[in-house]
Amino acid sequence: MKLDLYNLTNEKIGEVEVSDEVFGADVRPHLFHEVVKMQLANRRRGTHKGKTRAEVSGGGKKPFKQKGTGHARQGTSRSPHMVGGGWAFAKRNRDYSYSLNKKKCRAALCSVLSMVVSEGKIKVVDNFDVAEIKTKAVASTLNTLNVERALVVDCKAGDQQYTTLNNENLRLSVRNLQNYKYLRPEGVNVYDVLHYGGVVVTREGLEKLEARLKG
Repeated sequence: MKLDLYNLTNEKIGEVEVSDEVFGADVRPHLFHEVVKMQLANRRRGTHKGKTRAEVSGGGKKPFKQKGTGHARQGTSRSPHMVGGGWAFAKRNRDYSYSLNKKKCRAALCSVLSMVVSEGKIKVVDNFDVAEIKTKAVASTLNTLNVERALVVDCKAGDQQYTTLNNENLRLSVRNLQNYKYLRPEGVNVYDVLHYGGVVVTREGLEKLEARLKG
C-alpha cells in the first residue's frame, strides 16, 4: 500500500510504499487491551507498604483489665480491629511487571498502526529538521500539518544496525507540548499511539519502524 508524503508546509510531494503486513493488518482491539494492561502494570512501582500488628509501635501494655469493663478482653491495643492497630493483611512491596509473547506485542502494534492509517490519522513528512530548539516554531509547524494531537516519530542514523539517535532539536522542542510526544521508531508502542490518537512520522522514521516490525 502507499501513503501520501508531505513537506512541512502540508503540501503533498509524493507517495511512499509501505508494507501491508505492518500498516494494513486487521484491527484487533482485544490485543490492545492485553498489551496496554501489560504496559501499565510494568510501569507500577509497587512500593506500597503497610504495617502488621508486629510492626506498629506501642501496644506492650494490656489496654484495660481482663474483667469488669463490659468489653471483650484485649491483650494489645495494636491488634487489627483496634484503633491505631496494624493491618490484618498489610500490603507489601511487590513487582507487578510481566511479559507477553513477542509475536502478540508485534501484532498489537501493527494492528494499532493499521487502525491509525485507516482513520487517516497518520502524516508522513519528508523530514522534520529544525534549525534551533524552538517549541513555538514546532507547534506552528504541527498546526500547519493539521495535526492536533499525535506522536512525533523521527530519528537519525546510528552507528549500530538496529539503533538510532534522537533528532535532538526536535525532541527538545516537542517535550513541552502537552498534545505531542517525541519518540524514536524503536520506542513506538500501543499505549502511546492510542493515547495520542495520531502519528506524525518522517520518511526515515517510517523506514526504521517498518523494518523493526517486519524483522
